[in-house]
Amino acid sequence: MDKELIAKASITIKSSTSHVWNALTDPTMIKQYMFGANAISDWKEGSSILWKGEWQGKLFEDKGVILHYEPGQTLQFNHYSPLSGQPDLPENYHTVTIQLSEEGAHTHLTLTQDNNASDQEREHSEQNWNMMLRTLKQLMEKS
Repeated sequence: MDKELIAKASITIKSSTSHVWNALTDPTMIKQYMFGANAISDWKEGSSILWKGEWQGKLFEDKGVILHYEPGQTLQFNHYSPLSGQPDLPENYHTVTIQLSEEGAHTHLTLTQDNNASDQEREHSEQNWNMMLRTLKQLMEKS
């Protein structure tokens, strides 16, 4: 894995920062934009986070730990997926950082994911995150 190969995705959502933040931390909302995953966490720094669901016909249970939690601004967690085929070792975890900034009546969301093994993996991660963010935007802007 390479800490320097960082996947990046960003989007501007016509919604308040507090509304977008709620969508990032409410399991009912998460399920609607994150590939149907059930997110389980108490949303405190140092706490575990699990994502359970089915993706492309395969059951998954991804996991991580919340590393930084600053309501309305930053959510950072590490992430491991058994679907990666890699062993559950610290060097096989990604760090995902989501940052929000208010831009008038809009919220700009920036997401980064480090520790991608190759440019191909980085590009694949960017595609998945961008798809998720587009779904989040659609959800936020219709409600």
